[in-house]
Parts: sequence; structure tokens; C-alpha cells
Amino acid sequence: MNVKWTGAVIFVKDIKASCRFYQEVMGQKVEFDFGPNIGFVGGFSLWQREHATEVIFQRPIEAPEPHHNDSELYFETDEIEAVCKRLENEAVEIIQPLAEQPWGSLSIHFYDFDGHLVELAEPMSATVQRMLSQGMTEEAAAQKTGLPIEAVRQFAAA
Repeated sequence: MNVKWTGAVIFVKDIKASCRFYQEVMGQKVEFDFGPNIGFVGGFSLWQREHATEVIFQRPIEAPEPHHNDSELYFETDEIEAVCKRLENEAVEIIQPLAEQPWGSLSIHFYDFDGHLVELAEPMSATVQRMLSQGMTEEAAAQKTGLPIEAVRQFAAA
């Protein structure tokens, strides 16, 4: 059997507002815009909730609870502080402000306009480079992040 993961789709109440948010704040690039369905480069898509439920269930369904805490949209950026500043200008509910996670990565958690849980984090390569620039040894960075020492050395050399 050949089944291939191609991306995630979230249902949104205002496709234009959500598209603007994911483009302007989260830096996603639109690959396809079919009106009620927008696909971004990399496989992430938005679908206008009313249209989606009509197509899938052949009837409208009630909107979900305000927050969806059973899954998370995950994004990475080397410019985490800059994106966090853009988030401050948006009407998003911050759950956890920018903080260092136990494995050393910086991340922020928030809800998008439709209550989807979103995490924005620095990639592990940036985490390792930050740690090393602050004087941490490669061995200590490997222990803190849980990465193999070979991966830490690869990130250090990049």
C-alpha cells in the first residue's frame, strides 16, 4: 500500500482573515487559491468552514468549541523574535509567551482566530547555534537538546 501524507487542512470561519494572518504574520506563501480553499506551499491548507461541511457532510454543522486543544499546528522560523513582534499586533490569544523549552528550543504557543492551537519555534539548528554562541560546549548542547553529538556538530558547522 502506498499512502503519502500531503498536508494538513484546518476549517476557518473567515477565509480572507485567516489567509491574511497566515501570509502576513506567519510568512506562508499561497500556492493555490480556489476561493473557499487556499493551499500554501508546503502542504498546509485552509478551508472555509461552511463550504467544507456542506461538501463533506452535505449539511452545515455547528462550529467547534472555541479552542481546539487536541492537536497543534507547528511552524519554525530562524526569526522567532521578529515574528513574535508581529503576533503582538494581532488579536491572537497567547497561551505561552516566547520561552525556552526544556530541550532548549525557543517557542511561543497561541490560538489563531479560529481557536486552533499554534506553536512557533526556532529550528533545532538555530537552537544549537544559539547555545554554542552563548558558550555551551557541543557535548552540553547535545545533552540539553537530546540530539546526537553528530547532529550538534553538523549544526555547528553550518
